[in-house]
Amino acid sequence: MPGLIRGIARTAVIAGTATAVSNRVSRRQAGRWSRQAQEQEYYDQQQEPAYEPEPAPAAPAPDPMSVKLEQLKQLSDLKAQGLLSDAEVEVQKAKILGN
Repeated sequence: MPGLIRGIARTAVIAGTATAVSNRVSRRQAGRWSRQAQEQEYYDQQQEPAYEPEPAPAAPAPDPMSVKLEQLKQLSDLKAQGLLSDAEVEVQKAKILGN
């Protein structure tokens, strides 16, 4: 019987030691991860962009003459399709050209 009790006691000591070591390792690892997360958060907060991206340049204003030419082409296309009469084309043409 004394051998049995000694074996049980020995097993209990070994299991307790293993549990303590395992818990300590887990706490240390959790502490490391926590510190790394804090350091990364601090680093991210400290980082500023190296430069401010410049806004995209505004598209150049279209040439008024090219706009008028495009409108006149559309008018001639509509006339060719038979959607506008000669009189309607002349009215629209006068508006486009500003006469």
